[in-house]
Amino acid sequence: MSRKWKRTLLAWTLLAPLVVLILFPFAVMTITALKPQAEVLNPTWWPSELRLRNFADMWVATNFGQALMNSLYASGIATVGAILVSIPAAYAMSRFRFAGRGLVRQFLLVSQMLSPIVLVVGLFRLMASLGLVESVSAVGLVYMAFNIAFTVWMLQSYFDTVPKDLEEAAWMEGAGRAETLRRVFLPLVTPAIAVTAIFTFINAWNEFVIALTLLRRQESYTLPIQVFSLVAGRYTVEWHHVMGATLVATLPVAILFAWLQRYLVRGLALGAVK
Repeated sequence: MSRKWKRTLLAWTLLAPLVVLILFPFAVMTITALKPQAEVLNPTWWPSELRLRNFADMWVATNFGQALMNSLYASGIATVGAILVSIPAAYAMSRFRFAGRGLVRQFLLVSQMLSPIVLVVGLFRLMASLGLVESVSAVGLVYMAFNIAFTVWMLQSYFDTVPKDLEEAAWMEGAGRAETLRRVFLPLVTPAIAVTAIFTFINAWNEFVIALTLLRRQESYTLPIQVFSLVAGRYTVEWHHVMGATLVATLPVAILFAWLQRYLVRGLALGAVK
């Protein structure tokens, strides 16, 4: 056996337990979602019949389509809004020197330690006074606000890696600050923006407390609240629907990762080199 194959075999031997550990919950979800309802709680690994129609029944019975669109909408607002606001802010933090700059950096870091649940009562009163309870758009804006500190911190560290010589060369060609940001910085830090957008989207996609507080009608539910409603307060829980909904809810994030994985690797490497 060649040296390369020995290294490959050793690597897979070491990684196999980790792969099994990661995939095991997804295997349980998939098999439970495909079981007949009568066999869901049976201590058997493989069902007597694979029922693909469970997913179609779940989609109708749980109003899954509306919850999926609400989550995509709120997470899209949070991701796009946070990135648009954070790019000029991160550029200013990276390139300008001003009084209190260190304080602002520390504030951005400390604000990440605050859980949304600490602010949820005041946030609800504010949204109620503005008439924005039950608004998916408002939930998306709140997600954006909670993610801006994170996105500014991430992008500012990536902007620091762009050599100042490139910026000065653009100035010598007559470019202003805005044009330099658009023509020099953005093409160079596209992988970093993609990485930041991925994490922002995931944060918004998985958020539970704010959505539970501000959304009361089923038509407004996001996916975490919709899945939670299938379990909370139920005398009998249809676990095949719960597992089917949970499994399908992971697909958008998995697709996003698969689509942007090349940017993810490049972006992480970019932030490691200065």
